[in-house]
Amino acid sequence: MNRDAQPSRVPPTPAPPLGGIELAPGVTVPENAVDLAAVRSSGPGGQNVNKVSTKVELRLDTSALHIPAWARERLAVLAGRRLTDDGVLCIAADEHRSQSRNRSECFERLRMLLLEAMTRPKKRVKTKPTKSSQRRRMDEKSRRGQVKKGRSGGGHDD
Repeated sequence: MNRDAQPSRVPPTPAPPLGGIELAPGVTVPENAVDLAAVRSSGPGGQNVNKVSTKVELRLDTSALHIPAWARERLAVLAGRRLTDDGVLCIAADEHRSQSRNRSECFERLRMLLLEAMTRPKKRVKTKPTKSSQRRRMDEKSRRGQVKKGRSGGGHDD
């Protein structure tokens, strides 16, 4: 074997930045990757909704996320239309009357989305039906057949 030849390895996932915002356990992004904007909420609400910008829109550049490729693909599927073509994830919250609670709600939704993306779904294990369940099924089929067979026959005119 040639000592100079390097074994082909998958490049390691880059280390997460030291500072920044921790979005989920083990997932940290630099602060400049997260963009928060407060906008006016829609719908009824009287003076409060007309005066105060309580709705919060969170935009996250997913290229700044340090997660494995399979989790990134799963995140794209789970995010659906909330993920733009540029790879920016958009989450908005306007359930609460205060901006701070809506900001917390945005981060909580992002955290839940990342946690779901980071967990691999369990593979379904195929199982065979038991002998007794097969027997019950066949008995029920023949019973239904007998019921239907009993329906045929001429009507009785008395």
